[in-house]
Amino acid sequence: MGLLSWLLGGLLVGWAARFLVPGNSGLGCIGTIGLGVAGSLVGGTLGNLVTGNGLEFAGAGFLGSVVGAVIVLMAAKKFGNKQPPPPR
Repeated sequence: MGLLSWLLGGLLVGWAARFLVPGNSGLGCIGTIGLGVAGSLVGGTLGNLVTGNGLEFAGAGFLGSVVGAVIVLMAAKKFGNKQPPPPR
């Protein structure tokens, strides 16, 4: 049940982040799940840094996970692979 909840939670968090960040992210279902899981780790780590618990990797709640996923998605769009559009 743990793996299934991570996958479903990652999908929901990734979908919410893709909804909040404008533009085409180019992610499929697996990429959206990965975005949600990475967002949870980023959100939990930032939450631990803010509360003074140090640099400890941990999962976050839904809101913290969405904030983390938005940060990951915006960073990926800014620093990601820039490919020219295909020729017509």
